[in-house]
Amino acid sequence: MYSTRSAANRLARHNSGERSWNPYQMFGKKTHNRSNSMQLENGLTHTRSMGDLPADQQRREEMNAGISVPEYSNTFPPELAGSDHETHKSPPEPSMASQDPINVSSVRGADTETIGSAQTRQRKGGILGKFKHRHDDDELEDKKPHQKFTFVSQLRATILNSWINVLLIAAPVGIALFAVKANPIAVFVVNFIAIIPLAAMLSFATEEIALRTSETIGGLLNASFGNAVELIVAIIALVHGKTLIVQTSLIGSILSNLLLVMGMSFLLGGIPRVEQNFNVTVAQTAASMLALAVSSLIIPTAYHRWSDLHNKDGTAALSRGTSVLLLVVYGCYLFFQLKSHAEVYNRPSEKVERRNAKVSEGDASRGIAQIGKMTAVPLVGQSPDHMKMEDLDDETEEPQLSVMTAILTLIISTGFVAACAEFMVESIDALTATGNIGETFVGLILLPIVGNAAEHATAVTVACKDKMDLAIGVAVGSSMQIALLVLPLIVVLGWIIGEEAMTLNFDGFQVVVLFMSVLLVNYLIGDGKSHWLEGVLLIMMYLIIALAAWFFVELEPAL
Repeated sequence: MYSTRSAANRLARHNSGERSWNPYQMFGKKTHNRSNSMQLENGLTHTRSMGDLPADQQRREEMNAGISVPEYSNTFPPELAGSDHETHKSPPEPSMASQDPINVSSVRGADTETIGSAQTRQRKGGILGKFKHRHDDDELEDKKPHQKFTFVSQLRATILNSWINVLLIAAPVGIALFAVKANPIAVFVVNFIAIIPLAAMLSFATEEIALRTSETIGGLLNASFGNAVELIVAIIALVHGKTLIVQTSLIGSILSNLLLVMGMSFLLGGIPRVEQNFNVTVAQTAASMLALAVSSLIIPTAYHRWSDLHNKDGTAALSRGTSVLLLVVYGCYLFFQLKSHAEVYNRPSEKVERRNAKVSEGDASRGIAQIGKMTAVPLVGQSPDHMKMEDLDDETEEPQLSVMTAILTLIISTGFVAACAEFMVESIDALTATGNIGETFVGLILLPIVGNAAEHATAVTVACKDKMDLAIGVAVGSSMQIALLVLPLIVVLGWIIGEEAMTLNFDGFQVVVLFMSVLLVNYLIGDGKSHWLEGVLLIMMYLIIALAAWFFVELEPAL
């Protein structure tokens, strides 16, 4: 889930050449060439044989001038392709029986694709380099010139990298409004807006630190800071005794990810395609754990409602014991995903080509080129499985910040999030005192927008690029993390500070809407396929819950 979230963030933030509505997309950074990924998404991959010669390539380019077609391999075997060109001899093809590593520097052409199994994302060294896994091509990687971190480049990477950071000005403004005791509603709105870009900056700093660690350490870092905003807001509300806000905000974050984020991903990603595929094993595993989390809320709530003595001490003890068990389950899931079954989460899903209403000009040329490409594959010893190009996850991700700058950015952004969340929570009473809006709507609908805005944009962007595995990982994975990590931690924290009201005994309305949402999600992701109509169903479910929360009036405090 955590490597998936990191990969989704990188894919969504980097410009791949097409138009994107994502406000978090980086525009000031030179990115890698994404042509291979774009061709893979459009079903137009290409391979190169050892017989490709510079003269042949130049002749093809001259013949195809003015016609947009994908590159394709020479259809002659390697030993025949170079027979008439003695002046351009290709280096001998390495023996497959040899165990010596292939020296890729001897292969002509800087753009020669690597043949073989895809490798994991390479990570940089630095002070955390001891966690780095060495690969066969690390010597070549070490010889590459490393990026020099300057003040201007790091300032551009942190603050001037996306349009959404314009809202960072709201952070000092919100703090100043609270200091001068301005209108509480204005304080709430300004600090609410300020947390949105701060959450994205916190996530960016976490990924920069994780780049210099192993996959396991990076996963643990993302586990710790992936939902830091929700955790900070919940802790501050708990300290202020706003148990209802804590419970509704956490339930609302789960609902927002499951229904709104995944619904928008299904809808916008499915409109140009007949259907989209994703890793059903990963999705169903996360959905099953969500079902366990919902059961952990239903059982304490039912125990308290239908107990003859209404033993509050028993409810608190049951909630705390259940929370500890949920944390154990979460630890087991981390081991399952990062260690024992890591290959399951890296398994690619089938791609579906876009919907074409009419045949456009050049389709015939592309089809002929595709035929030539397909016939060349068996002659160079490649199977169709090797036709898939390395995706964004297999590219080397260069850090944009030094280690100290990344740590400093993480500390500063966390501090600003805590300050803005403090002032926002203190202003909730003034917002609900008008009678136009209730605490249930604030916690269930409004507050989840703060911490999930960046993930919303990320999931929808990668879904539009037909990366449904990443979109599902962001939406379902974030919901599962809140249910199995953040919520139990808040209950344990309430136990420590003596907040007896913070238990797993939730309001019946919250438990019912969460149960129905998880049930609907389980039905929709069971076949490993999605289309735009399923997205409409999820969004409509979320709007129904939002409408009910707007009119919901709690007659008595939650027991």
